[in-house]
Formats: sequence, C-alpha cells, structure tokens
Amino acid sequence: MSRVFVGIGSNEGHPLDNISRAIGLLALQPKVRVVQMAPIYETAPVGGPPQDDFLNTVVEVDTDLSPEQLLQATQEIERRMGRTTPGVRWGPRPIDLDILLYDDRTVHADSLMIPHAMLHRRRFVLEPLMQLAPQLIHPVLRQTIAELFAQLPEAAPAPAGGDATSSGS
Repeated sequence: MSRVFVGIGSNEGHPLDNISRAIGLLALQPKVRVVQMAPIYETAPVGGPPQDDFLNTVVEVDTDLSPEQLLQATQEIERRMGRTTPGVRWGPRPIDLDILLYDDRTVHADSLMIPHAMLHRRRFVLEPLMQLAPQLIHPVLRQTIAELFAQLPEAAPAPAGGDATSSGS
C-alpha cells in the first residue's frame, strides 16, 4: 500500500460537517484506508474574491489506488458534495481535496502534480501535515515537513475551536 497525504478544506455551507463527510466518503473508497487526521485549522483564504475563512486539515491514507485513480476518487467526492468546476479560482467551495504527497513519488501531468506544487508555501497545508509527519521528506525539495514549515513567515493559524483538539505548534 502507498502512504498518501490529502489536504482537505472547506468554507461554504457547514465546513466542519463538510470535512467530516469528505473524510467519510474517502474512507468508503475501495482500496483506501484513512489512517489518521490532523487537527483542523481555521485560516484566512489565500487569493481569490472576498470570502469566509476556511477550515483545513490533512489526512493520511493508505491506498492501493494509483495517483490517477485516487485523483478521480477525490474529484468524484468533490462533485458529490456540490463543488462545481470550473469554479472561481481560489474562490469559496464546499470542499476541496488535494493530493499533497504520494509516497516519495513525483507525478507531472496536466491534471495532477505530486507533490502538490504549492505545498511548501502554504501554512494551511504544512501546519496540519506537520502534526502527522514532521520528519517526512519532500521528494523534490529534499527537506522535511518540519524544515519547510520553519521556513514559512510567522502568523500561524489558530486551531479551530482553540481547545484541546490540537497540540498546535
């Protein structure tokens, strides 16, 4: 099985429910097992039109699906949950699932880039990913997730709810 990290975000409807539902739908996929989920963080949107803050997390999954098959599965979950394509770039969405890392593989296709091209620049991805796998090495940049996180500018997002559901960093 391959070890994969999937970023999940939502800022439309009921974001916490949307994230929970997306993880449930991901777990129902054949050949996919959700291993663990990072704390959920509330973050301001990056780019795009004015919109509500996002809730973001990362899940670790084990899968026998190929990267392309997993992409199809995540896109189908997005469609089932009401995401329309093409939407407004960086606009609000009920759910967003991004394959961040797939073992130590790299994929460069029109529809899929692994590792995710902006992974190392996005606090809302690195912070929850660091909670799951701080020593994981980015297959292109050859730095750990903790090292990439340490290079980000300050201003960490607060865990959603601000309670004991997160160890923060």
